[in-house]
Amino acid sequence: MASLSIRNVRKVYPNGNEVLKGIDLEIEDGQFLILVGGSGCGKSTLLNMIAGLETVSEGEIVIGDRVVNDVPPKSRDIAMVFQSYALYPTMTVRENISFGLGIRKVPKAEQKQIVERVANTLQITHLLDTKPALLSGGQRQRVAMGRAIARDPSLFLFDEPLSNLDAKLRVEMRAEIKLMHQRLGSTIVYVTHDQIEAMTLGDRIAVMKDGVVQQFGSPQEIYDNPQNLFVAGFIGSPSMNFMRGKLVKHDNGNGGGMAFTLEHGGETALLPLPKAQANTPAIAAWLDREVVLGIRPEHLTDALSARGSESDGSHGDYRPSEVNCTIELTEPTGPDTLVFTHFNGSRITCRTHPRAAAKPKEQMALAFDLSKSVFFDPASEMRIG
Repeated sequence: MASLSIRNVRKVYPNGNEVLKGIDLEIEDGQFLILVGGSGCGKSTLLNMIAGLETVSEGEIVIGDRVVNDVPPKSRDIAMVFQSYALYPTMTVRENISFGLGIRKVPKAEQKQIVERVANTLQITHLLDTKPALLSGGQRQRVAMGRAIARDPSLFLFDEPLSNLDAKLRVEMRAEIKLMHQRLGSTIVYVTHDQIEAMTLGDRIAVMKDGVVQQFGSPQEIYDNPQNLFVAGFIGSPSMNFMRGKLVKHDNGNGGGMAFTLEHGGETALLPLPKAQANTPAIAAWLDREVVLGIRPEHLTDALSARGSESDGSHGDYRPSEVNCTIELTEPTGPDTLVFTHFNGSRITCRTHPRAAAKPKEQMALAFDLSKSVFFDPASEMRIG
């Protein structure tokens, strides 16, 4: 396996279109890097540059201790798994997995050992003599992964490998890929537009937009501490709620001298900020100014569940604020029920206990836990504090 360094990498096409605008990323040997973002953000272009399928306009790509900018793909010691499987239809699973080994003139006996080891790892031993046409989508993707594993490369590259699978198979294959990574200790770069895949698979995530890495860090770090509105809204399902409102001077003993203004149904309420948050100089500088409040659905829940969570002392001296509102829509998910309403002109999603959720057009008390909230500058869209 090998580490990967991407140093100030840019990609500019002859027509002047700049697709990548100075990418800096680094992962250690054995880490799992996710490149995530919407269509056109540059993530697949970056993957192709790592693979050697696209040229680098500026900067360096280093695999292990070797700069590979001018190294042809076949000499980079990488293996790629594609969205389309790319299996040979006339060959059996065994022949597909061993094909690359034959090209490299690996002895037949060694090929057999490698194929059996790979098939056992991916639990496809019983399919070795089957042709791709008789396999399910998930089985075909396992074979494509097996062909990559058989090469024993320094670096695995995955290009949206689960996009063609149905929802159930995608969940199963996510687990298979994660187990493969744990068994092999392999270094992986994985491209996806699915933030659930990003959160569940990666050791490190690079969130990309318009050819720029918006944030790079661990899944939990990015989820808890998004650096800007784009990252906050892109990572998380359901996504983070955003409300524009003013921070005003207020203290009812529960907060730290500041509150966020909240409007619903023609009435105004105040949500006191926790003392630690209100006393932060960066937040205090926004007194009497409009900000964007970001709060995740699990931190905006039914009052009964919020009161129960207070007993563990996790909130310290702070107590979530309760506000009555009219529920507009509900979505039962089994363990939770999502309820929807409007505050400050924005549609808001709340994660509630199924038995506590009100029906549409009914009143319900919701608890806002601002100790887990974040604030953003409405103009720059960057996080405050």
